[in-house]
Amino acid sequence: MFELREYHAPDFTVPQLAAAPDAVFLPAPRDGVAPEQYHAMSIFPEYFKVGGQWLLAEESRMDCVAVLENSRIVVREFRNLKSGDMVAVGRTEHGEEGIYMHTGGFQEAVSGSTDAFAFRRSRSRETAFSKDYDELYQLLRHERDHGKIVWVMGPAFAFDHDARNAMSALIENGYADAILAGNALATHDLEGAYLRTALGQDIYTQQSVPNGHYNHLDTLNRVRYHGSIREFIHAEGIDNGILYSCEKYGIPYVLAGSIRDDGPMPEVYGNVYEAQDAMRNEIRSATTVICMATMLHTIAVGNMTPSYRVLPDGTVRQVYFYCVDISEFAVNKLADRGSLSARGIVTNAQDFIANLAKGLGVY
Repeated sequence: MFELREYHAPDFTVPQLAAAPDAVFLPAPRDGVAPEQYHAMSIFPEYFKVGGQWLLAEESRMDCVAVLENSRIVVREFRNLKSGDMVAVGRTEHGEEGIYMHTGGFQEAVSGSTDAFAFRRSRSRETAFSKDYDELYQLLRHERDHGKIVWVMGPAFAFDHDARNAMSALIENGYADAILAGNALATHDLEGAYLRTALGQDIYTQQSVPNGHYNHLDTLNRVRYHGSIREFIHAEGIDNGILYSCEKYGIPYVLAGSIRDDGPMPEVYGNVYEAQDAMRNEIRSATTVICMATMLHTIAVGNMTPSYRVLPDGTVRQVYFYCVDISEFAVNKLADRGSLSARGIVTNAQDFIANLAKGLGVY
């Protein structure tokens, strides 16, 4: 039976924290501008001493600022600051300025060798990921009933018949609560359903079809003719694919636009900050995030996903974050950006999703 790691809150009775001063909050000088020496947030739980009491920022995001509002700590992007917002200032993190970053709340028990020097501590193409799959099966079964699973997807899944079907099966069986992607995933997934190709290649045989380089544009054009993905699916009798399953089972999806997009699909956010807001609205309540085959979307979501979530009953629980990519660089890049709680799996994303669906018994 899967069990969440217990959260161990800080001991605020230790002399360093008991004697800490109240945090200082200064007004934002104008809209979109923080005061000098603002405190930048991290992925970890952070506490601010206010009136002698330590307040946890209940919802966080890296590279944002903490605002004291109605006796609560609200984390806000710089662009969303309003003149007069009371912003925490201070560049220390151990209580010296009434700010404490708690990095050890979900510590795992140390097992095996603790030698300072040991081989194969990083995760690479030589790493065995069997244990990761076993943990994922247990985690996802737990999250299906007790959490929120958000998938971040690149277009690679739409290129393969089995990967599309496996992802659809996960959606249909309750293992997806939201999907974050771009125009390309939607385009090629619908192309696969409409014309059985992705970028002009048969999604099963991988053979290019005559004039196939028109197929994604024809699909885009047809969706735009119908005015929405939902109407396209209905009018054209689409009965398979990732977006078909999302529409059928009421799973929200956010399609963030890119400077290189064709079309794009009517639902694609052309404004990058509107897309970011829509993505964060889904991430706010996410408890497990799985990013696959999209480095830029993965880094974006990693930067807006904290390592914890405060549940309605006040319980603090861990947020699980996985990055799946065939490129070691893409997997390691997320850690380089500061998302230290991410678990990397270096493998072909299509194989990953098929193996995951089979292990869960849905495909």
